[in-house]
Amino acid sequence: MTFTDLVERAASLVRPGRRALLGVTGSPGAGKTTLAEHLVRALNADGQPWVAHVPMDGFHLADVELRRLGRLDRKGAPDTFDAAGYAALLRRLRDEDDDVVYAPGFERVLEQPIAGAIPVPRTARLVVTEGNYLLVEDGDWARVRPRLDEVWFCELDEPERVRRLVARHEEFGKDHDDAVAWVLGSDQRNAELVATTRHRADLVVPATALPEVVAEAG
Repeated sequence: MTFTDLVERAASLVRPGRRALLGVTGSPGAGKTTLAEHLVRALNADGQPWVAHVPMDGFHLADVELRRLGRLDRKGAPDTFDAAGYAALLRRLRDEDDDVVYAPGFERVLEQPIAGAIPVPRTARLVVTEGNYLLVEDGDWARVRPRLDEVWFCELDEPERVRRLVARHEEFGKDHDDAVAWVLGSDQRNAELVATTRHRADLVVPATALPEVVAEAG
């Protein structure tokens, strides 16, 4: 499997008169964002943008709400997202009733969701969405998979995944010891849950399918 194969498979999901939704999932640090961003860039390379990128991270609950719920120390766990809101957005994207659908983004420096940050115009015929819990079958997360044409699972060797994740937390402000503690604690519990959903994926994507960006975190 090569990156070119992935680009061709993603493009083939689109049918005349119907928008396609592709999900990219995997454990934290496995390369989801890297894959999604490179797919979108490659597919839009002809100068006519027809592919949009809508990350799940925009549906993080704000810290003020996590603090009220007593979940701030578990930020990133399934119950720290607005899963119902994410599923509703996917439904709107599928229905194509609006000229533009605005999706929330996520500001990594602030570590907070930003409302209305990502416009998805009617001309977007493929939407690539990525996040940890696309294949989870519990609660409101169960409403996500039926709205996606395919879901791909990014797989990465565990030591490299952990290394990338520690580096990411350090990049956004944690010192090394705090980053390691978070990755081996909260993040690891989330990763173990995500790993149990691997069998539900339509395609498992190895890191070698992205040779030019294999050293990046995502």
